[in-house]
Amino acid sequence: MAKAGKKYAASAKLVEKPAYTLTEAMPVLKKAAFAKFDETVEVAMRLGVDPKHADQMVRGTVVLPHGLGKSKRVIVIASGDKVREAREAGADEVGGDDIVQRIQGGWMDFDAVVATPDMMKSVGRLGKVLGPRGLMPNPKTGTVTLDVARAVREVKAGKVEFRVDKTGIIHCPVGKVSFEPEKLADNAAALIQSVLKAKPASAKGRYVRSIVISSTMGPGFAIDLASVEAA
Repeated sequence: MAKAGKKYAASAKLVEKPAYTLTEAMPVLKKAAFAKFDETVEVAMRLGVDPKHADQMVRGTVVLPHGLGKSKRVIVIASGDKVREAREAGADEVGGDDIVQRIQGGWMDFDAVVATPDMMKSVGRLGKVLGPRGLMPNPKTGTVTLDVARAVREVKAGKVEFRVDKTGIIHCPVGKVSFEPEKLADNAAALIQSVLKAKPASAKGRYVRSIVISSTMGPGFAIDLASVEAA
């Protein structure tokens, strides 16, 4: 543990400014990442909302321009012509009640689930399994839809979901440390702009309180709010 502590302390010394622009932060963040694996880069946004009130819930999706560094395994639960459409769009597995039964039996080898509205009665039985993992299809995130081909393509292209937690913070990955700084900055900017657009009408006072970007093991870099709110 002491060894990791020393590495972290050395990395933390690279944080020289109280706040950075996205373009300034990314090269230093990459330098500060010290783990032996390709760390995930995450954005944490603290919002001035009270998620206990339904009208202040902030959630949505954004297609990151440069993806997340790996193609997600997408399964589609559908019937009729939609099965063929999903296959042609590149879904990794497509089926109906047979897929539901496989998941009930413990199969979880996928990163995203898309379903057609007519299959939600069957998919509903998977709530206890998929819900806690954030994999339950939902019309608000575009994963319950008749346009299964588009949904599959968006997830494969790097669509991520963001949702404010009960403490008023959104945590969302925007790439890997191995990405070029410009691509990380582009992805982070796309996420931040989507969260800004998702501001609830009932939110009072300052909407975004703080934004911090960090890698899995590295120190956090505060982002200058004026630089992103003006974008």
